[in-house]
Amino acid sequence: MSLIDGVKILLLILLIVCAVSVNLTKSLLQAVVIFMSYSSVMCLLWILMESPDLAITEAAVGAGVSGTLFLVTLRKIREADRDFEETKDNGR
Repeated sequence: MSLIDGVKILLLILLIVCAVSVNLTKSLLQAVVIFMSYSSVMCLLWILMESPDLAITEAAVGAGVSGTLFLVTLRKIREADRDFEETKDNGR
């Protein structure tokens, strides 16, 4: 077994850990960060499998665009919750 094969196995284990932990975490922010880590690890695996076109796509879409959209959505949800709580407290 070569060094590259060992790295691939290690990255695959990390990929499984990311996939399981994103489902088990209670914090939405942590879930988004773990999801972005999952995409970054997948990007590295695509590079090691000599598929640079898929690696670029995974990095751009998986970690970049999707992660950013999740973070913006999470921020808007928290702002809406904060506004709702202020409105509820002012109505008393």
